Amino acid sequence: MKLTFLGTAETVTGSMHLLTLDNGSKLLMECGLFQGRRAEAARRNRSLPFEAASIGAVLLSHAHIDHSGRLPFLHKAGFRGHVWATHATRSLCQYMLMDSAYIQEKDVAFVNKIRRRKNEPPVEPLYRRSDAEAVLESFVGVHYGKPFSPLADAQVRIEYRDAGHILGSASMVLTIRQQERTVKVGFTGDVGRPDRPIIRDPQPMDDCDYLISESTYGGKTHEPTDLSKKRLQEVIGRTVQRGGKVLIPAFAVGRTQEIVHTIDQLWNEARVPDIPVYVDSPLAANVTGVFRTHPECYDQDLRDYLMDDPNPFGFERLRYVRNVRDSKALNNQRVPMVVIAASGMCEAGRILHHLRNNVEDPRNTILMVGYCADHTLGKRLIDRKPLIRIFGEEFRLRAEVVVMNSYSAHADEVEMLDFLGQLDPKRLKRTFLVHGSPQRQQAFKQVLDGAGYRKVTIPRHGQSFEL
Repeated sequence: MKLTFLGTAETVTGSMHLLTLDNGSKLLMECGLFQGRRAEAARRNRSLPFEAASIGAVLLSHAHIDHSGRLPFLHKAGFRGHVWATHATRSLCQYMLMDSAYIQEKDVAFVNKIRRRKNEPPVEPLYRRSDAEAVLESFVGVHYGKPFSPLADAQVRIEYRDAGHILGSASMVLTIRQQERTVKVGFTGDVGRPDRPIIRDPQPMDDCDYLISESTYGGKTHEPTDLSKKRLQEVIGRTVQRGGKVLIPAFAVGRTQEIVHTIDQLWNEARVPDIPVYVDSPLAANVTGVFRTHPECYDQDLRDYLMDDPNPFGFERLRYVRNVRDSKALNNQRVPMVVIAASGMCEAGRILHHLRNNVEDPRNTILMVGYCADHTLGKRLIDRKPLIRIFGEEFRLRAEVVVMNSYSAHADEVEMLDFLGQLDPKRLKRTFLVHGSPQRQQAFKQVLDGAGYRKVTIPRHGQSFEL
């Protein structure tokens, strides 16, 4: 069989890995949007290096758009198989893929207004809401720890286990029986951190012969998780003293709920000023509803918290903003507030409009709480570039930028070593590192080489390997 890496190869976006079996059947692990330079992203996202109709099934590790966001385009191009995901991931994608399509349609309409003023031809969205609706019909929800067969001939059996990254996230091991041999291929998906609030810790994977592993934070160690609440309190307090706003670009799934839960705790403890907090994202509001319906993913800390506070994602001064008019009104208010909006990498969504209206005011703070891929607006903010472009216009970055990696939903190097250390390295014939920048991947490869892992490989985009 052949494994081909078509995304997150020497980068951290656009996850996609193709497994071609000896009989010609094809399984696609992930189908994510590539995020980065606009021209490159458009080129990569609008082309598929295979016939969409040839894919027998898609195996989805979790709902983040860089892992699921190209599924509507895949269906538009001819895919008619099933998408296999945990029940919580399926529930999240019902909202996320529709929202992704809506945002693309709206952002393209906004960009086309600017292009018309410049006498430039209009552009088309990658896909529309009708394409998202169509692919959602193909989703099949599965339970953690319950093996399933994604193909009709049952030569492949797969088991998902909780990866502790976001609600519904999963690692997977594929048991493939072909002729007289059995091969096990493992894929970590995105691995979360232990001892995070809301969701459970990552569960161990089964031993396997070949492993595809994320490497997002190779060579890096996160800030201690117990600093998150204190630092968030300090940022809010300092910004309020200046009379400014705290803008938090956050993924609608996972990060938003964690930030809201932390502010909920600070509010209950009377440790934040009496200012309004807005979650300006219809998607985040819908996703928070999904969180409430999947308590099977909660960790014990949240279960205990619910005994005292039955609404861990809401408090007196919190408002979920759905209406566009109400969202625009926030930019006209010159009073201290906290605004949480998607997307986390600042590549789409309402956060772009808030940044456009507030990034040049030194009273304000932009609080970055998640990973941002190279060449995204979020990465330029993290790097504190003096000039940034939003919707084709230049703005001076005068707002304070604060970066907090203690909120990361990705395991750091030590945590990844602990997670992989539960596998038998003697059985592993080869380990492939994906979902990491070249620098981070090289650092993680050196550590794994030193720990005795055999044939640790960093695949290039489009590179194939016989298993």
